[in-house]
Amino acid sequence: MLKLLHFADAHIDIATHGKHDPVTGLPLRVLDFLKALDTIVDTAVSEKVDLVIFAGDAYKDRTPAPTFQREWGKRIMRLSDAGIPTILLVGNHDISPATGRAHTLQEFATLAVPHIHVIDKPVFLKPADLEGLPVQVLGLPWIFSSFMVMNQDISGKNKDDIFKEFENNIYYIYSKWLEQLDPSLPTIFIAHGSVMGAEYGYERNIMLGKDFILPGSIIFDPRIDYVALGHIHKSQDLNLGGKTPVIYPGSIERVDFGEEKQEKYFVIANIEKGNSTYELRKLNGRKFLTKYVKINNGDNAMELIYSKIPQSSRLNNICFRLVIEYPRNMDALIDEKAIRDRCKDTFEFHLIRRPHEESRLRLPEDKSLTTIPPLELLSTYFSTIFKQSFETDSIKDLAASIIESAVSGQPPEEE
Repeated sequence: MLKLLHFADAHIDIATHGKHDPVTGLPLRVLDFLKALDTIVDTAVSEKVDLVIFAGDAYKDRTPAPTFQREWGKRIMRLSDAGIPTILLVGNHDISPATGRAHTLQEFATLAVPHIHVIDKPVFLKPADLEGLPVQVLGLPWIFSSFMVMNQDISGKNKDDIFKEFENNIYYIYSKWLEQLDPSLPTIFIAHGSVMGAEYGYERNIMLGKDFILPGSIIFDPRIDYVALGHIHKSQDLNLGGKTPVIYPGSIERVDFGEEKQEKYFVIANIEKGNSTYELRKLNGRKFLTKYVKINNGDNAMELIYSKIPQSSRLNNICFRLVIEYPRNMDALIDEKAIRDRCKDTFEFHLIRRPHEESRLRLPEDKSLTTIPPLELLSTYFSTIFKQSFETDSIKDLAASIIESAVSGQPPEEE
């Protein structure tokens, strides 16, 4: 039996703004991601796993700052120093679509770091390639559409045809490798990409490049004993109840409010031929919370807003978002400073104001803007905007004076 740790979508540089740690100089949100990564590495070392698989996307940025590369490198070197064979798969955020550019995990391959194996092209790894581990690995990194086009005759073909042909080529390569498997050894398939039927999360908003859909005929092949996936941030088993676990562990930390209700995990799996099992290990990351407030004319705006803000103890060190929807004419009644004071104990506070018009200006069917006298049009506007009692006579008088002066060419008389 082989003990495996599987994680993906670290995105350790996802937050480069906001508060910084005075000791390290790193953004505090980056430290959240690094804390999760430390938990994963600590588990691998303390539980003496046989193999670590990272299924892609170490960073958000394809050209990460050297500081973030240093922090990622420290954690990977701990795995190397512990003598744990570790596979790093290249994801879509790890590689540029431009041909010839190095990817963000390149230095581990270039420097031949002990026990670290980088997969940046389709590959079939045997025990001899994995320090004698009794396992076979099929690896499929992220593949850009530009690479698909470059390696095909595209004359007269649309994009869908190109993707389909490329999918067929991938299936042909991997089906040949599947035929070469040693039937006595367990097989792991590693890939970074989308599988039909998977549930997306926030990563749709930060996705770089069009998705290549992984062939289900390979993913669910009965000769494979564990499928280690990356790219989709929501943790899920696409073959729940089936013989072969097909696992997206999800991102290691919540990256935005779109993931506030998602728990975060990494995977510990026991790999055996025909009988692989796994468990999800929960990561205790930063909490996110959203509250919505809808205000109508006549409501006590601030009282209603305060009723939606949790007590200070619940706000402590969380990322809190307050969304307020209200009629535009009540804009002056929203005391933003008082709201921010109430939420001062949060780690991050996002106030989103969504004012809207209570009603729209509607003209009689037989009239248009050009046929209505200016003062009549102004009166119609006031009656639409100001539903409550509002002194408009003086404004109308001033407007009449301005219009008259514009027509006569004489300045309005001073009172």
